[in-house]
Amino acid sequence: MKPKLLIFLLFPLIGFSQQNNPKAPDSLKISNVFNLGEVIITNHQNKDTLNRITSKAMESQNKMEVSKALNMLPGVSLTASGPRNESMVSVRGFDLRQVPVYMDGIPVYVPYDGYVDLARFTTFDLAAVDVSKGFSSVLYGPNSLGGAINLVSRKPSKKLEFDGSLGMINENGYRGNVNIGSNLGKFYVQGGFSYLDRNSYRMSSNFIPTANENGGQRDNSYRTDQKISFKVGWTPTEKSEYAIGYINQQGEKGNPVYTGNDPLNTLLLKPRYWQWPNWDKESFYFISNSAFDDKNSFKTRLYFDRFKNTLDSYDDATYSTQTKPYAFESIYNDYTFGGNLEYNTKIIPKNDLKIAFHFKEDVHRENNLGEPVRHFIDNTVLIGIEDVYKVSSKFTVIPGVSYNIRKNNEAEDYNSTTKVISDYPDAGASDAFNAQVGFFYQLNNQQKLGATVSQKTRFATIKDRYSYRMGTAIPNPDLKPEKAINYELNYTANLFEKITFQTALFYSSLSDAILSVSNVEPGKSQMQNFGEADYKGVEAQLNYAVLENLSLNLNYTYIERKNITNPNIHFTDVPNTKVMGTLEYSPIKILRLIANAEFNSPRFSTSYGARVPDYTLLNLYGSGKISKNFSLDAGVNNIFDRNYSLVEGYPEEGRNFFVTLRFFSFN
Repeated sequence: MKPKLLIFLLFPLIGFSQQNNPKAPDSLKISNVFNLGEVIITNHQNKDTLNRITSKAMESQNKMEVSKALNMLPGVSLTASGPRNESMVSVRGFDLRQVPVYMDGIPVYVPYDGYVDLARFTTFDLAAVDVSKGFSSVLYGPNSLGGAINLVSRKPSKKLEFDGSLGMINENGYRGNVNIGSNLGKFYVQGGFSYLDRNSYRMSSNFIPTANENGGQRDNSYRTDQKISFKVGWTPTEKSEYAIGYINQQGEKGNPVYTGNDPLNTLLLKPRYWQWPNWDKESFYFISNSAFDDKNSFKTRLYFDRFKNTLDSYDDATYSTQTKPYAFESIYNDYTFGGNLEYNTKIIPKNDLKIAFHFKEDVHRENNLGEPVRHFIDNTVLIGIEDVYKVSSKFTVIPGVSYNIRKNNEAEDYNSTTKVISDYPDAGASDAFNAQVGFFYQLNNQQKLGATVSQKTRFATIKDRYSYRMGTAIPNPDLKPEKAINYELNYTANLFEKITFQTALFYSSLSDAILSVSNVEPGKSQMQNFGEADYKGVEAQLNYAVLENLSLNLNYTYIERKNITNPNIHFTDVPNTKVMGTLEYSPIKILRLIANAEFNSPRFSTSYGARVPDYTLLNLYGSGKISKNFSLDAGVNNIFDRNYSLVEGYPEEGRNFFVTLRFFSFN
């Protein structure tokens, strides 16, 4: 879609918005959460700035990707898979295989490897993003070893609501989106469209050119992402609700080549020339909550999720021919279907009891162009119970248990020499037991204390068990689940009516960790249940209303990860220290200025010790209302043009700016 067509689609809504109430955007950030899509243990999460990001916070600093929005939270680190140009996060040291991603409580991670490229998930139509760390509800389902991430969509609260934007990103990118909703009492409808396109991103002027990258505009760093979302709901009674939703994401991206200097990295002499012509996801879902009476209800989530992906490997940097042995076209055509049923009863005094059943079937189909399709099918089942026991008005205990089982129903091997497909031997079923308990005490109106312990597991993915990793690995279908016991002590205080302070101490003990073991055969590795490890750290956040028009937010994370099994193998991608500060100033009601600074300590990029140095970024943002229904946002990221990397050999963007025109309209 071209910029002119995008503007044409949005222009009628902009014109209509001039007739409506200008104060609605502030209320939108509070009242637009689709509560049916939340998965929360207690009712305090909507006030928890340690673990939730609202649409208002995301918009204020122009966080267009879920990964960059999550990076605003303590305990969360922005990470990347440089060789695949994927944007990810780590939560208290756990990666996205161990902290699965959900949309309105429905799993959206990729069936094959359990990951998801969070740069493909834009924030334009979200109401909030919730993060559960360690102690996450068993109602999420299996594999939440280190927590869970839930993207919560919008729900309209007025008869007619609009908001949207048009914007420019540097000189070669643009964005646009529109959200429209209507709530007619018992019926509501919500829809959204967004488009994000960039030809490339500009590297720092401090970057030193290499053989594979001359600087300036980063080669092969283009991206295009389009998303359509739609939801219709019915609320026959105050406590019953039924919603049908649809999401269609279409993306494509380039994959910048390795430009580092690590002599042990094979990409130094053999760079990858990759492009992803499509990274497409389509989801259909039904969510309901039926209240039988004041004490009993039944919640349902049913879903079908389709993932199509193509990766093209080319001969060279012209990206025009595929004749060399390492060139290929890889095709994934996956789907997942499943659901969960949840019965909630308050019939026992002081108890809020939930019993849940989950079923999920993952189907992975892959082939290179010209080869037959290989099939892999996993079935996963969970039965769980969770209770919120109000011991007193101040003391709450929350226990939870679940039993998980995963069965592989089909796994096919392919011999590229004989061109024959055969079945892997039946590996049988794998099961795991999870249990957790949390204690929460309200010390007084201003202070509360919590302590939690949880034993969680993660099943090995299809890729963990069956991938040859381009001829460098040996499959291991018999991998067991990895396990973690997570401990946390947390404290929240509201002081002097101006300060909110939240902090958490955490410790995780991992066993049967799934790690890549080198040279199982000469030159070949294998994923094995090999490791034991400890993660420990602290996170804290301070919100201070300095003046009526001046506020300060500070957050801090410190984490240590120790590989007990083999201390010489380093854990990668996560800095020991992350500090972020945001100062927001509104000299007049129609103007808001924000200064943001972020520090990250050095981090390992490889298990053998290659590192990237620490970095500090400074960003400035401004937003001003230019009429009743329009505001103009502008900002500069990485003001000092720092040349920095999240992964060695893959430099991040240098100084960059954006300008965005926002419009809003509600009745």
